[in-house]
Amino acid sequence: MHVSVYRGDLASTRADLLVLNLFSDVKEPGGATNALDRALGGLITKLIHEEEFQGKEGHSLLFRTLGKIPARWVLVVGLGDRRRFGLETVRRAAGFSVRKAKEIGAREIKSVLHGAGVGGLAARGLARAMTEGALLANYRFTKFKREDAEREKKRGLRSFIIVEQNQTKVGQAEKGIREGVVEAGGVLYARELVNEPALHMTPSSLAARARDIATASRGKIKIKIHDKAALAKMGAGGIIAVGQGSDHPPVLVHLTWKPARAKCRIALVGKAITFDSGGLSLKPSDAMVTMKCDMAGAAAVLGVFSVLTALNPRIEIHGIFAACENMPSGTAIRPGDIVRTMNGKTIEILNTDAEGRVTLADSLHYACRLKPDYVIDLATLTGACVVALGELLAGLMTNDSRLGTKLKMAAGESGEYIWELPLPREYRELILSKFADVKNITGSRWGGALTAGLFLKEFVGEVPWAHLDIAGPAFAEQEVIPYVPLGGTGFGVRTLIHFLQNL
Repeated sequence: MHVSVYRGDLASTRADLLVLNLFSDVKEPGGATNALDRALGGLITKLIHEEEFQGKEGHSLLFRTLGKIPARWVLVVGLGDRRRFGLETVRRAAGFSVRKAKEIGAREIKSVLHGAGVGGLAARGLARAMTEGALLANYRFTKFKREDAEREKKRGLRSFIIVEQNQTKVGQAEKGIREGVVEAGGVLYARELVNEPALHMTPSSLAARARDIATASRGKIKIKIHDKAALAKMGAGGIIAVGQGSDHPPVLVHLTWKPARAKCRIALVGKAITFDSGGLSLKPSDAMVTMKCDMAGAAAVLGVFSVLTALNPRIEIHGIFAACENMPSGTAIRPGDIVRTMNGKTIEILNTDAEGRVTLADSLHYACRLKPDYVIDLATLTGACVVALGELLAGLMTNDSRLGTKLKMAAGESGEYIWELPLPREYRELILSKFADVKNITGSRWGGALTAGLFLKEFVGEVPWAHLDIAGPAFAEQEVIPYVPLGGTGFGVRTLIHFLQNL
């Protein structure tokens, strides 16, 4: 689907679907909605007065024009209370309009620039948000659904066009669209990786995707792939231990974006378990169904790297992930085993299904050896975080309040939800082992997300670090947000992009 903007008048334009908006406190439509209402003989005003449509956020009014204007259908989306209006409202409105367009078989949407009038927000940011919402809502993983893929190709949405009368706003919107296309592209790249079945997305396959990104950058992104032999020389016992039960050997991937005169150095670390059976501590079969998504942290890192040449940040950025498959076999790691990690610390394995933190121990230490200004890891780490925060929020844990503030600000701008959780020093006692330096589970039912964060903290030293537990929002099993369909969500990509742009 192509997104664009042009100067014009909605009432006289041809389209399959015209999209307008209304705030909940509006009794008489204004602006573009008013002009179209007049062309329709006051139909929108009548429906407002009859209280069939009140402009509440998430509500909409869809009707045929019956030839009164050139467009076939009109959709009025509610923007809710204007005092609470923001860019996330715009993203959702654009996403909702794409969903409705698909329902009626529309191939072209023309829409007002939501919020450019009484909403009071800048056209550039509004257009960026609309572009993101539209492109992300239009996505479906149809690679293995032949009929759906063919239908989308023949009759899917072709264009989403913003119509604006003010030429200055048109110019600003063009910039916002370009930014939104880049940001959405990173998210869609991550979604594709997560949605790919583990049969195809093996550790070597994920490394190959990273190599493809480096190749496409024409030398701007460098890559190192450390195989099992190299990992052994490094002393990466955690990565090797988790991967030793699988026929697919583990690899450690290191991507580097290093522009001249970079103003700071950032390391992004992703958990990359391409399939998590639980190992010998085997998961129930129902719990395995979505475990292809256990590499969503690495997918987010790769999503960011896939658009770095377009973003062109003046920041040195390292992307690191240890790709492993956690499988049961005669060679798999066992409960009670003790492994030595890259920084020399030993880990007692009490449960092989708490494997992500074991690979991250080595990955984080590897990242910290690069002497970054900040390290950020993203991991589908604990069910405890989902219990605490639900399926829409990621948990943030950090040893640096400034970094935490920057990430929360970036998440707020991007429309992704994160909530800061503490790292109580009293809980550190729970991860100490009688036979090793630390153990990979505590044996307690309580505070599992926090003790997992404290475990990771053991491997970052004094480097400013933040951990995002994305176990909840990484994979959507129901459609709650209009621009987030079922499957991999690409969560974290937008937060990281805004974080980098704000540095």
